[in-house]
Amino acid sequence: MLIGQAQFPKQETIAQFGLDIMYLIAAVAVVLAVVGLIMVDTGLVRRQNILDNVVQKVLGFLIATGAYAIVGFGVWEWQFYKAFDLGSYGQAISDWWLAGSFMTEFSGNIDPAVAPGADVSQIFFVFLAVYAGFVAVLVHLGGLERIKPSAYYIICAGIGGVFYPLLLWLTWGSTSPLTNAGVHDMLGAFVGYIFAGTFAFMLARRVGPRAGVFRPDPQGRMPVPYNLGLAGAGVVILLFAIPLIVMGCLYFFPGDGWFGIAMSTSGIGIVLTNVFMAFVGGALMGAILAYRESNVVFALLGPLAGSVAGASGFDVVDPWVMLLIGFGAPIPVALVWKLLQRIEVDEQKIVPLGLGAGIYGALLVGLVAWGSPTGGFLGIDSGTYAFQNAEINLGWQAIGVGTAVGIAIVAGLVLVEGLDRVIGLRVSDQEELAGSDHTHWHMLPVGAELAPSPEAFATPASSHPSPQREPTGPAR
Repeated sequence: MLIGQAQFPKQETIAQFGLDIMYLIAAVAVVLAVVGLIMVDTGLVRRQNILDNVVQKVLGFLIATGAYAIVGFGVWEWQFYKAFDLGSYGQAISDWWLAGSFMTEFSGNIDPAVAPGADVSQIFFVFLAVYAGFVAVLVHLGGLERIKPSAYYIICAGIGGVFYPLLLWLTWGSTSPLTNAGVHDMLGAFVGYIFAGTFAFMLARRVGPRAGVFRPDPQGRMPVPYNLGLAGAGVVILLFAIPLIVMGCLYFFPGDGWFGIAMSTSGIGIVLTNVFMAFVGGALMGAILAYRESNVVFALLGPLAGSVAGASGFDVVDPWVMLLIGFGAPIPVALVWKLLQRIEVDEQKIVPLGLGAGIYGALLVGLVAWGSPTGGFLGIDSGTYAFQNAEINLGWQAIGVGTAVGIAIVAGLVLVEGLDRVIGLRVSDQEELAGSDHTHWHMLPVGAELAPSPEAFATPASSHPSPQREPTGPAR
């Protein structure tokens, strides 16, 4: 054999190369979506927190990605080991953890009888790992401008290393326990949006609102966003990234066709059309609400609401139906948004999207796609994991929603409540008003005022105009 020649050429075919490129693009698109989220929040935070907002999101993204990379992919692969009788849970971990036998060998040297399409799996490993980082960035919205960096980074490690792999294994992938029973989720609405929305809600309630959001801060000021136009540009970046991410949620079998990640019969043309119909429908209703309420937030969230609502069923819904689903999505988003304002929970993006559009879309797919075959795996003709052995229905979609919310609540109790008692979650009032850029990086934005003096915080509680909140742990 020539030096460098693959031992198993069947692992390196043109068809495999095409799939490699598809999943590579999807993985990079997740990073692009993170850029979009950073731009959105950079436009919405106060000037004195711009740099630290970027730093926390970038580091949190990488910490969660790395935490998942250790054993998370092995946890997800276990569903296929069970379906194809490839070995135990321990064997799946041994093969696919970061230093596992299939993660430390070139795909051309791996026997396809043992791990067919090894290079595709290795790239898919990256796709799922960066998606863990994306979820961690979504969660950051619940503590924007006021969470301690140390607490946030621990949260990212816990989500990426424990809770995201667990929920992913339960609800995503055609032979996962719930998917094989009938739960349907193409783009990861359960593990991404609904989980992140629930967790961010718990985080935002625990850390309390930013100073000045619902009433003036101790110096009589209300927060002023840095650049709403930049936030709008971030939304456009997200709209560019989402269709590419969707590509990573499809299977293609030469000669058999396209299938969604849950093994539902589909087609890339219909899926792509559905994504943009969701954008259009959401944008239309978002615009109606924005002009009616004179609130630009609804206009920015509208197309995103459509895509979040359609995420569960891009692969099984007709485009005209997806347009209607997208059109209705901003309504539950607006209802959740108004409820958060009423109860003074300072989070206006992922909580309304996840708990409004995410749950609405997941349940609606159970209705409009009721009876569509799903689950199992192509090539398995009988038994528990037979190809398309399950059917989509409202009951199983509700179970999927309940599972995502339940695991997020457990994660919140462990990470949010636990960290609050051990190290505290929130920065001090003085640090928040002075700005994290000044506190952590000794930088001030152009035209910014110097940090407020300690005397600014000596106002008696009886005359203090900001809301009183319970201590959230020892100051850092």
